[in-house]
Formats: sequence, structure tokens, C-alpha cells
Amino acid sequence: MSFISFLEDHLLSCRWKDSIGVECMGCGLQRSFIHLLKGEFAEAFIVYPAIYPLIGMLIFFVLHAKFNFLKGDIILKWLLILNIVTILGSYFYKIL
Repeated sequence: MSFISFLEDHLLSCRWKDSIGVECMGCGLQRSFIHLLKGEFAEAFIVYPAIYPLIGMLIFFVLHAKFNFLKGDIILKWLLILNIVTILGSYFYKIL
């Protein structure tokens, strides 16, 4: 059994979706990550559009923690805003 098939077989269920019947703002993140591991980059974006801004922010955060970039905190704030806008935008697009 490969790592990817293990992940596919053990996805966490969304309590929000299970109890209310509506997807939450994080629904699709696990599936999107699995698509990335498979090399299916377009499908990863379709499933969860915020996957790429989140990865970019995490990479920049790790680099900033190691190298302490000048104005890195300001860049991280703007990346956070970009992620929030992307997550909210894709969520409202999905439910409309």
C-alpha cells in the first residue's frame, strides 16, 4: 500500500458537513494535497483554490524564520490577507 493510497483511504471527515450538511471553508484541503502528491496540479487548484497561496505562505514563513528577512513580517501579513481572501472567495463561490 502506497502512502498516497493510505491517505486516500484515511481522509478525515468534516464534522461541519456531517452535522449541518454544508461544506466548511477547509473542505477539500486534504483532497487537494493528495492531488498535489500525485502531480495533478490543476485538479488540486480546482478542489481547493487556496492550496497554492497557503503553500507559498508556509514556504515564506519557514524561510523568514530561518533568515529573518527585512520586512518579512509585513510580507507575511499580506500573504495571510491573500489567503483569507482566497479561502473566503472560493467558499462563497462554492456555496452560491
